[in-house]
Amino acid sequence: MIEDGKVPETFEEIWAGFDPRSEPLDVEVLKEWEQDGVVLKVLRYRIGVFKGQKAMMAAVYGHPKGGNDLPGLVQIHGGGQYANYNACLTNAKRGFATISISWGGRIEAPGYRVTPNEVKLFWEGKTDDPNYKIITDWGALDGYHHPNRNARNSNWGDLRPAEWTLDSVESPRNSNWFLCTVGARRALTFLEQQPEIDGNKLGVYGHSMGGKIAVLTAGADKRVKAAAPSCGGISDRDKDNGLLGATICDDVYLRRVSCPIIFLSPANDFHGRIDDLPASVDEIQTSDWRVICSAHHNHQDTAEYEVATQLWMDQYLKGTFTLPQTPRTDLTLKKESGVPSLTIKPDTSKPILYVDVYYTQQGQMDGQREDRDNTMNRFWYHVAATKKGDVWTTELPLFSIEKPLWVYANVVYELDEPITGAGYYYATYTAMKFSLSSMVHIVSTDELKVAGIKGTLKPSLMIETFESGWEKEWFTYRPADWARATHKVYDARWTSPEGAKLALEVRCEQPNKFVVGLDEHAAEVSLKGGPQWQSVVLSAADFGNAAGETMDDWMGIKRLRLGAMERLQQDVDGEQKVLELGAGWNGADPEFRNLRWIK
Repeated sequence: MIEDGKVPETFEEIWAGFDPRSEPLDVEVLKEWEQDGVVLKVLRYRIGVFKGQKAMMAAVYGHPKGGNDLPGLVQIHGGGQYANYNACLTNAKRGFATISISWGGRIEAPGYRVTPNEVKLFWEGKTDDPNYKIITDWGALDGYHHPNRNARNSNWGDLRPAEWTLDSVESPRNSNWFLCTVGARRALTFLEQQPEIDGNKLGVYGHSMGGKIAVLTAGADKRVKAAAPSCGGISDRDKDNGLLGATICDDVYLRRVSCPIIFLSPANDFHGRIDDLPASVDEIQTSDWRVICSAHHNHQDTAEYEVATQLWMDQYLKGTFTLPQTPRTDLTLKKESGVPSLTIKPDTSKPILYVDVYYTQQGQMDGQREDRDNTMNRFWYHVAATKKGDVWTTELPLFSIEKPLWVYANVVYELDEPITGAGYYYATYTAMKFSLSSMVHIVSTDELKVAGIKGTLKPSLMIETFESGWEKEWFTYRPADWARATHKVYDARWTSPEGAKLALEVRCEQPNKFVVGLDEHAAEVSLKGGPQWQSVVLSAADFGNAAGETMDDWMGIKRLRLGAMERLQQDVDGEQKVLELGAGWNGADPEFRNLRWIK
């Protein structure tokens, strides 16, 4: 409690006197079962006693049956997510014990699913309801999320007191970030006390808000021997509230991370921004780090990137894998051609499949949240690097020197054997390769001008030819499906002329419908099928949204999609409107060519 009216004002003060091992855990097992040789439990453990009331964290725990001296993992869900048994199950099959904590109050497990509906039943004490489930109980506090128990609870960045906060004055201990980190540190204690676990081999990982909590936990607790935050933990900094900035923001904890850490930061992520990676790596107190940056992705990833968490834990908790070192890159600006170039020197200790280079002029120098839409939608040019010996090189032609430059490289390696895990949102994936990223280079407009860089790319009506390698500038989160999306139309190089139409040619073996999407709008097209190319020409007015509104022009478009089906949703005066377009695809995947603007 607050003593002598002194509010904690530093990292040391906010954690002073807290011993995550001091209190009993009071573990309650709510459900237990076995699946595929894995022992799984839904349980609760004691977080602490706050304002005279006990707080209990619900979680799913799993380990391989008969295992001993196992490494242990704390898995932390993101905002609106669930503690999920699949993380525990897939990790156990790879030799880990895992506790997936439910700080938000929701659980996904066979026969024990807790949605916001069941959370409300628990809050209201409706034990007679057949859907009632025991869940996380923050006691006198409210560390929940989406929904919070108290509708007015905004105590993430708001440190003011309320009936549900720990302190009765403005205090960093009123932040839910602090409460959730306490809960995660207690989860480390739970792992230490399990007979099948080696308490000296503990790791933590989490996604989104869970990524931030993973960084807070790794920075606050030296029992963490490896950390893997995804889409969080690097960008929550420079708060206007000085008290928050000194006690809760990411940089405070990054400066205290001494364990090996790998940052999974998709290049278009709004929450853990690639722009903040250089500062984050400078702040940590370890030389054992890597960065993973998938181009075009925002808050999601695919197998070759998600698998990095598994490989990291294999290396530092099991000693069964060694990741190559971070690719070294040299950016050359001063060239007679006026075109920058990048040289990549990757670690060749494992077989390299290819090297990709991505660059954009749609980044942000200041990292302000007002630029959120730009961050999520910026287009990354792709250039394939050319190998000479153990060095790869490529040029980076620019459209303009009036905007800064961001550039990084991905080195893609082959795995000796496939690895299966649970992804950011718990879907099971199997990876056959993995990617390692270089640190991003950020070059200001002044630096470009001083170096004599020229804008050599010209405006283009041709958006995509669909020739070899085209998919590097498009993206999907479901690679098995032929649907793809791109942010090329957001780049100034492909700005549409006034009054233009959007055209492309399509060929498919059977009659089908397909959908062209533009942000919140989409157009459905009927295809005849057969060996002939079919021309498709669309005006802005052909694109409608779920509210029945059509586009007036192409101004401000950011993301273009090609797919078999679309489901658009829009809130209109409190009513959810839905528009479904397209249908299931018949036959082989379609072919495309010459996506372009026509005057």
